[in-house]
Amino acid sequence: MNQLNVKSGQFLIVLMILFSVFSCTKQTGEHFDPVKYVDPNIGGVGHILQPTRPTVQLPNQPIRMYPNREDYLDDQITSFPLSMISHRNGQLFRLMPFTGETTNPVSEWGKQNETATPYYYSVWLMDYNTTLEFVPGAKAGFFRIKFPDSEIAKINYTIANNGTFKLEGGNAVSGVESFNGMSAFVYGEFNAKINSSETLEDGKQLVLAFSENNQSLNFKYAISYISLEQAKKNLQNEIAAWDFDKLKENARLAWAESLSQIEVEGGTEAQKRTFYTAFYRTYERMVNITEDGKYYSNYDGKVHEDEQAFYIDDWIWDTYLAHHPLRALLDPDIENDMMSSYVRMYEQSGWLPQFCLLWGENPCMNGFHSTVSFLDGFRKNVLDFDLEKAYEGMKKNALEGTMLPWRNGAACSLDTFYHENGYYPALHPDEEETEPMVHSFEKRQAVAVTLGHSYDDWALGQLAKELGKEDDYRLFSEKANNYKNLYWEEKGFFMPKDASGKWIDIDPKWAGGMGGRDYYDENNGWTYLWQVQHDVDGLMNLMGGREIFEARLDQLFREDLGRSKYANWAKFPDFTGIVGQFSMGNEPSFHIPYLYNFTDSPWKTQKKIRMLLNAWYPDNIFGIPGDEDGGGMTAFVVFSFMGFYPVVPGLPIYTIGSPVFEKVTIHLDNGNDFKVVTENYAENHIYIQKAWLNGKPLEGPWITHDDVVNGGELKLEMGQKPNKEWGSIELFNQLTSSYLK
Repeated sequence: MNQLNVKSGQFLIVLMILFSVFSCTKQTGEHFDPVKYVDPNIGGVGHILQPTRPTVQLPNQPIRMYPNREDYLDDQITSFPLSMISHRNGQLFRLMPFTGETTNPVSEWGKQNETATPYYYSVWLMDYNTTLEFVPGAKAGFFRIKFPDSEIAKINYTIANNGTFKLEGGNAVSGVESFNGMSAFVYGEFNAKINSSETLEDGKQLVLAFSENNQSLNFKYAISYISLEQAKKNLQNEIAAWDFDKLKENARLAWAESLSQIEVEGGTEAQKRTFYTAFYRTYERMVNITEDGKYYSNYDGKVHEDEQAFYIDDWIWDTYLAHHPLRALLDPDIENDMMSSYVRMYEQSGWLPQFCLLWGENPCMNGFHSTVSFLDGFRKNVLDFDLEKAYEGMKKNALEGTMLPWRNGAACSLDTFYHENGYYPALHPDEEETEPMVHSFEKRQAVAVTLGHSYDDWALGQLAKELGKEDDYRLFSEKANNYKNLYWEEKGFFMPKDASGKWIDIDPKWAGGMGGRDYYDENNGWTYLWQVQHDVDGLMNLMGGREIFEARLDQLFREDLGRSKYANWAKFPDFTGIVGQFSMGNEPSFHIPYLYNFTDSPWKTQKKIRMLLNAWYPDNIFGIPGDEDGGGMTAFVVFSFMGFYPVVPGLPIYTIGSPVFEKVTIHLDNGNDFKVVTENYAENHIYIQKAWLNGKPLEGPWITHDDVVNGGELKLEMGQKPNKEWGSIELFNQLTSSYLK
C-alpha cells in the first residue's frame, strides 16, 4: 500500500496515534523507550575524514538542524542552520543569537551545558549567557532562546548560499536562497516585535534587534522548495500555535514510534547506546520533500502533484549494501516510495540517478547500484512503483550510460570498449589520459568499475529473468562474469589491463595514486579482491577452491600494511578501521567478514563480527570508524548487532553472524514479530553452538527474508568456544537454488 500522505500538521498527529496503538499492543506489556539510548554525539570526531553531526529532525524529513562547529572537540559554535541541502553537503539559512555589538557572533559552548537528542537540542552559549533550544517539525522548526536580563536580544540571520532576506510586518522575516539551479524559500515569525534591523553583505546577512524585555524569544519557521506562499502554508499547517513543549513531545513520540520497531533485551547499556544511535542515524535519509501533495523536482525544474511521497538525498554507492535492505525489511511502504522516486527522477531527467541530491544528480563514486536495490526490493515485495519504467531506466543506464566515476550521461569511448571487451581499460603508471571525460582527480578506477558493473549487470539479468525477458537475462548474465577478465591468477588479485589486453603489473596494496583511483577506489586491491558478492562460488573457483578462499580471508585480516599508518592514510584517508588489510571504515568492506559463512568455518564470521563491533563501534565520540554517510554505515551496525546481515543484496536471504543482545524482537509493519533469542547468553559467548528456526534445527547460518517477515523465532545456543562442526554451506545452496538456476 502507499504511505499515508497527509498535510504536515496532520503528520505528527498520525504518528502520535500510531505510537499509542503500537505501545498498547506490545507483547511485553512493559514501557519501552529506545530514544533514551540515542546519543547523537557518538562519532562526533572523525578518525580521518568527516565526523557525525548531532542532527535533530523527524524520521526521513528534510528539516535537519545541528550546531555549526568543526567537530565535537571544537569549543566554538558559529551558527545554527535552519536545514540542510543534503547530508553534510550544504546548508540553508543560518541563525545565531547574540548580545552586544558584533557583526560576526561566535560563542564558546561546553558539553556539560548541551543536550542533544534526535528530537530536541539545547545549548548554553557562553559568550552571550544565552540558552538556545530547538525542536523539529517535518517542513518546519521552532527555536526558543532565553537571553540574559537587561540585554537587548539580537539575532544574526545569514544566507548560506546566494539570496536575500526581507522583513514582513513587525515580527516576520522571509528569504530565498539559490543553489545549484534551484531555490529554497523560508518564512519565519518571532513572538516579539523587531525593534530594528540592519542588512549587511548585499542582503545576505540580517541583524535583528529586539527590546531588552524579550528575554525569552521564540522563532518558528518553515521552508519550501515550491514558493514563499507554500512556506507560509507549511508553517501554518505544522506550527500554528506557539507551543514549543507540545511540538517537542510530538517529535519525541515520532522517534519512539520509529525506534520501537526493534526491541532489545540484555547486553550492556553501552551496547544499547551504540545500537539505537546507529538505528537513529538510518532515518536521516532519504527525506520526503512533498508539501501539501506537491513537490518540486529539480530533475525537470517543475512542480508536480502526486499522491505518492517524493524522496531525495541518497548516496546509493553507500546505501545499497545495508541501508536500503534495512528499510525494505522495516519500512517497505517508505522504501516503495523511495524506489518510486527513483523512477520519477528517471522519467524527469532521462537517467536513473545514483546520488540524488536535492538539486538533482550529483555524479559521485561509480556503479549503477540502484539496479541492485530495485532487484532486492522486488524480491522483498517492494513493488509499489512502475517496474517496467524502472527496468527501462536500468537497461538504459547499463547499455547507454557512462560508467566513468563522478560523471553521468551518455557513454564515452571507454564504455564502448567495456561492452566490446568485457573490462574497463586502465592506463600504465604515468601514462597520459586519452579520454577527455575522465575526472582529473577520480581517474578511471578501472578495476573497481569492472567489478561494480558486473554486480549491477547480474542484478539486471536477475530482474530480467523475473520479468520474463529471456534475451536480456542471457545478455546481462554474461556481462555479470566480466569480473573474471581482471583476475590475474599468478598474482591472486583483481588487476588492471590496458587496452591491448596486457596486464599492468602493479602493487595492489599501494598502486593507483591518491585513494588508488587509477585502478581501485578509496581502497586497495585487498578490499576489491572480495567485490563479487553475486558470485562467491565463481570467486572461489578463480582462487582455487574453498580452502584457498578461506585462507585468503584469514590473510586479509593479518596482512601487514607494508608501511606506517600515517603513510597509508596520506594516500588512503578512507581506509580506516584497519585490521590487517581490512577496512571497517568504508562500505565495500561490509560484507567481507560474513564471507566465512560460505566456507567450512562460519565460526570465523562470528569471531570477526564481534571483534569488529567491539573495536570500532564504542559509544563515544570516536564510535564511527569512517564516514557514516547518513545511515550507510550504521545500517551495517543495526543488522550486525541483531545477528544477521544481507550479504548479497538482490537475494532475499540473510546470513547469520553473532547477535550482541540476549533477545531482539523486530516488530514488523505487517503485524508480525520476528525474534532472535539466545540461550546460554553471556557477553563473551560469541559462538553459535546450535540453532533452531521456529523450533526446527537450523543446519547453517542462513535464513530467508520470508522467514523474517512471516514472523517467528531464531534461537541460537551460544558458547565461549566455537562449534566448528555447525554451519553447512549447503543450506545457502538450497535456499538460493530457485533464484540462481
